[in-house]
Amino acid sequence: MPYLNTTEVDSALLNLSRAYPALCELIDLPEPSIEGVDCHAVRLGAGPPGSRDCVMLIGGVHAREWGSCEILVYFAADLLRAYHTHSGLAYGGKSYSAAQVKALLDDLEIVAFPLVNPDGRKYSQTVEPMWRKNRNPAYGNGEGDCVGVDINRNYDFLFDAATAFAPTAGVRVSANPCDPQLYHGPGPFSEPETRNVRWLLDAYPRTRWFIDVHSFSEDMLYVWGDDQDQSTDPSMNFLNHTFDGVRGDAGDARYREFIPKIDFDHEIELARDFRDGLQGVRGRKYTAKSAFDLYPTCGTSDDYAFGRHFVDPAKGKVLAYTIEWGTEFQPPWNEMENIIKDVSAGLVQFCINAPSTVAA
Repeated sequence: MPYLNTTEVDSALLNLSRAYPALCELIDLPEPSIEGVDCHAVRLGAGPPGSRDCVMLIGGVHAREWGSCEILVYFAADLLRAYHTHSGLAYGGKSYSAAQVKALLDDLEIVAFPLVNPDGRKYSQTVEPMWRKNRNPAYGNGEGDCVGVDINRNYDFLFDAATAFAPTAGVRVSANPCDPQLYHGPGPFSEPETRNVRWLLDAYPRTRWFIDVHSFSEDMLYVWGDDQDQSTDPSMNFLNHTFDGVRGDAGDARYREFIPKIDFDHEIELARDFRDGLQGVRGRKYTAKSAFDLYPTCGTSDDYAFGRHFVDPAKGKVLAYTIEWGTEFQPPWNEMENIIKDVSAGLVQFCINAPSTVAA
């Protein structure tokens, strides 16, 4: 099978850190998975740790979306090889110069966590290909669909959907431990996988950009996911319980999620930069749009990452995104190779342009 298994993903990170010790550091995440797998990320950059603004990339959250891990592993390997050999990068019709690659790793840190959910991926690759959640048996009866939590509904952002959203919102989440896809867990950060992501954000306080790599729909999604964006009424925000029970309905005036205008402009700008870089490879046309325009969500990584600054202004502002690559969860490998090139080109363009959007 050309897709990497969980051991191979982890070995790839270790090998990169050994091959490029001056540019790549292996990060030991604090918590193993439910099944005891030690988790790792890598930090890329030519400067000392913590000395540059950081782009954080995570993947492998939903078990069945196999190619997300490969995208981040190949992206890291491409950058390291190009920097080390003083060469550029070429992805189909899109290329970047050696000077651009050097500036990227000289001026930024990149933290990549390619496999957030190793237990789910292993189960998907060996037992049930369409498995989405982790493999925590603690909350249902421990059998069949009554196992696991949807990691991307387990973050601390409007976690209590029944209270926060309008009954008509159709928010994509479930409080049923036997829901086959969308069970959010018993509480925010109940799962070691999401706690590892939170730890990374805390450990790298100069993180200014965050991207969670998923499939599928050929989109680059920017915040928010709970309702449509607006920049005129700051009182309409996820912390204001006055608006509980009315969030999530499209097209109404009762509630829209506040985002400062400068952040909104930067979110759109970088989403379009990613889209344009990706399109240059072979003409694939991704759509830059808000996460809500895909469907209403809560407890997601991107809304949590962006929302941290609003909860605690001492934390730096993080412009946050979700990539939805491709048109199926497990495309044939020859097409996945093309998708890796597409998304890698988009990520390089994103990283090159990111410093111009540092939030105040």
